[in-house]
Amino acid sequence: MKGIILLCFFFAVVVFNTVNAQETNIKFKMIALYENGGHHVAYSKAAKIWLDKLAADSNFSIDYIQRTDSINDQFLSRYQLFIQLDYPPYAWKDEAVKAFQRYITDGRGGWVGFHHATLLGEFDGYPMWQWFSTFMGDIVFKNYIPAFATASVNTEDQIHPVMQHVPASFTIDKEEWYTYNKSPRPNVQVIASVDESTYQPGSDIKMGDHPVIWTNLNYKARNIYIFMGHAPELFNNTNYASIFRNAIFWAAKK
Repeated sequence: MKGIILLCFFFAVVVFNTVNAQETNIKFKMIALYENGGHHVAYSKAAKIWLDKLAADSNFSIDYIQRTDSINDQFLSRYQLFIQLDYPPYAWKDEAVKAFQRYITDGRGGWVGFHHATLLGEFDGYPMWQWFSTFMGDIVFKNYIPAFATASVNTEDQIHPVMQHVPASFTIDKEEWYTYNKSPRPNVQVIASVDESTYQPGSDIKMGDHPVIWTNLNYKARNIYIFMGHAPELFNNTNYASIFRNAIFWAAKK
């Protein structure tokens, strides 16, 4: 009987130590706020598959939420990185808004935003989140190419870690290419921009100087916005995947 008890105790210790070691070896924890409705369902599903594999391969943990109800200071303190995965900057709970602003302003963690994160303005009866507009370079959403277009993206800051192993120019297929009331360039560090002359098919929906990847150095948190993020096929694009991967580890300071 004593032998069985000792054996059970031994296995319990082994299991505890194994789990503890796995948790200790996790590089960082990430939370992803994602859309699971509207036109971005397919992208969200593809992103989750891709992110789960990257997390397993690179030894970090990732949790997912679809609403902002749970976001507060205590919740965010668990995570070193916040990904806004095609989730708009409106209809957030008041407590979530305040906690997120502190998270970014105080540098409590990093942030990577995609696509819908710059849908700034008055939508669905909600007022514009002015702080977020300033965070994104003092811009307001103006228009987009609803029929989609292929275009060339030019890397402007080739030494930025997010653009590691990414060529000076690369192609993005099937994107909506948002336009804003003005370029965010005066207020942010532009990392890449789209060449509107390469739109296929051509479009009159242009803004001239058109950044699509940038970071705002006026905030303590490492942050980067990546406009491209509508079609699930993006994860078949090696350059897009490299940018996404690099952004995660750079923003998480790993």
